[in-house]
Amino acid sequence: MRRIHPSAFIDPAARLAQDVEVGAFTVIGPEVEIDAGTRIGSHCSIHGPTRIGRNNHIHGHAAIGGDPQDKKYRGERVTLEIGHDNQIREFVTINRGTGDGGGHTRVGDGNWLLAYTHIAHDCQVGNHCVFSNNATLAGHVQVGDHVILSGFAGVHQFCRIGDHAFIGMGAFVNGDVPPFLMVAQDKYARPRGINSEGLKRRGFDAERIRTIKRAYRALYMGDAKLEEAKAELAELAATSPDARAFLEFIESGERPLLR
Repeated sequence: MRRIHPSAFIDPAARLAQDVEVGAFTVIGPEVEIDAGTRIGSHCSIHGPTRIGRNNHIHGHAAIGGDPQDKKYRGERVTLEIGHDNQIREFVTINRGTGDGGGHTRVGDGNWLLAYTHIAHDCQVGNHCVFSNNATLAGHVQVGDHVILSGFAGVHQFCRIGDHAFIGMGAFVNGDVPPFLMVAQDKYARPRGINSEGLKRRGFDAERIRTIKRAYRALYMGDAKLEEAKAELAELAATSPDARAFLEFIESGERPLLR
């Protein structure tokens, strides 16, 4: 059975599974759907249209599904979707999309969003990411799977961060970060090698990691121009799916490459 604190307010138009838990003084608005096994702490606010999947734990004072922080927003119907098995800690804020930005914000499965994380309108976050305290995404950011954002990291609007990347503490990212990279702060974030430790933990064998290092060296070490580096990456991509993912990421972006 539902365990809803008597002081919580649940709008009649909200749809909660039978075993959802809701803490004291939490407000859940209309057009909110919450699936089985999800627990919501005290003093939270959840606004719709928002869909939240199974077995999430949303801790106290989180603000989920609020209007986008965009001056162009005029009240159009925009949405938020959160997947399954996420940990969303205290004071996290996640906004819905914007009408001219795709209209939809999405957070995938198995993510850890630590205290004061902010995910802005129209962001697309993958699976099994860790956003440490005060990590911030501006609007329209795309984040792949298994990405780590360290504390106080900030990502500029429209940037993309590829799978398995690691963003160091306090780094301000203003360009696309290809898969597998580790970046650190130097006024703006700059590449500092590949995220080899994270790749090892996820089962990448030594040969895969060596190939990714070769791709990194082609792009970031030496005096090769971007087109020359891409040609070398294309040779690696013929036999390596990881190098192919690296190259495809570089060729598909709109923001300048972090280099």
